[in-house]
Amino acid sequence: MPSADHHNGVRAMWMRGGTSKGGYFLASDLPDDPAARDALLLRVMGSPDPRQIDGLGGADPLTSKVAIVSKSVRLDVDVDYLFLQVFVDKAIVTDAQNCGNILAGIGPFAIERGLVPANDGETRVRIFMENTGQIAVATIQTPDGHVVYAGNARIDGVPGTAAPIPIIFKDTAGSSCGALLPTGNDVDEIEGVDVTMIDNGMPCVVMAAADFGLTGTESPAELNANTDLKARIEAIRLKAGPLMNLGDVAEKSVPKMTLVSAPQAGGAISTRTFIPHVCHQAIGVLGAVSVATACLLEDGPAAKIARLQRARDMLISIEHPTGEFTVTASLDAAGGLNEAGVLRTARKLFDGLVYD
Repeated sequence: MPSADHHNGVRAMWMRGGTSKGGYFLASDLPDDPAARDALLLRVMGSPDPRQIDGLGGADPLTSKVAIVSKSVRLDVDVDYLFLQVFVDKAIVTDAQNCGNILAGIGPFAIERGLVPANDGETRVRIFMENTGQIAVATIQTPDGHVVYAGNARIDGVPGTAAPIPIIFKDTAGSSCGALLPTGNDVDEIEGVDVTMIDNGMPCVVMAAADFGLTGTESPAELNANTDLKARIEAIRLKAGPLMNLGDVAEKSVPKMTLVSAPQAGGAISTRTFIPHVCHQAIGVLGAVSVATACLLEDGPAAKIARLQRARDMLISIEHPTGEFTVTASLDAAGGLNEAGVLRTARKLFDGLVYD
C-alpha cells in the first residue's frame, strides 16, 4: 500500500487521450483510501482554483482528468480503468461518468508500464471500464514491441496527426433498450415520419432532416430557435420512449434525436443531434456509433442517404456541426454489423514524478 507521505513524489504519466488531457496513474502508486487519493489528486491538479495555478491542471475540465489503471483479475480482460473527473474550481473528484477520450491513452499506458506485453506490430488491449462496467478493446501500434505515437491519423480537436488507436466497444448493442433494434425493425413510422430506433451504446432515434423540411445544413442556433421543429421532434421522442423499452422519457435524457442528411465534407453522413431538447454542437462518442450502425440498415432513413464504401472493415465518417467523428465498423460474412467502435489517437507528454 502506498505511503501517505508523498515527499518523494508520485509516479505519473501525463497524456493527451483523444481531445482530453490528464494524469495516468497505476492504482498501486496511489493511496488505497478514496478520500486520501482524492485529496492527493486535488493537490496534483491545483484544485480548487480557476487557473489551477498551483498544479498541473489546465484550467479546463477537459484537461483536469485522471485515469487509474491496474492489472485486471477478470477473465479475458487485461486492465481495469477507473476515470476520475477533477473539478477545476471546486474540491470535487467524481467517478460519476466515463471518458471515451482518456480511454484512448489506457492501452499505451498499460503497455509502457508493463501491465500488458507488446507484440511486434500491433497489440490489442482489453480494458474493463469500471465506471460503466463495459469492456473496450483498443489496438495500439507497437512495431518492434514498442508503443509509437506518431502516425497519420487525424481527429477533430487535435492539431496534426498521430498513430491511430481504434477502440471497439463490446456488449454495447441494446445496453439500454435490451436490443440493437428494440422494435425489431430497421424502420418504423411515428407521427408520419420514418425513424430508425437504435441502441448501440446510446439510444437514438434517427430521422431524415428532409422529412422536417430541413436541408440538414442548418446551424445548431437556427435549429434551437425553431420552436415548431423542437415540438415536433419531442412528440416523436415521447412516443419512441416506450417503443424502445425506455418507458416514459419525458424527464429522461434519452433517446437522443438525430436528423441526418447528405454529407457536406466528404464523410458518410451529416448529423444534427438533439440531446434531447437542445441541438448539440457535435455528437457523442456512443451516439456516433449508434448513428453509424443505422447507416448499415438498408431499409432505414440513414442508409438511404449515407455514402458508404462497403467493405468487411469500414471507417464511417459522421459529420456534425463542428467537424467529424470517425466510427470503425466490422461486418460479418452476411454483411451485418459484427462490432463497432471509434477512432482516437493519444500522445505521451510527460513521464515522471508529481508532487502534492
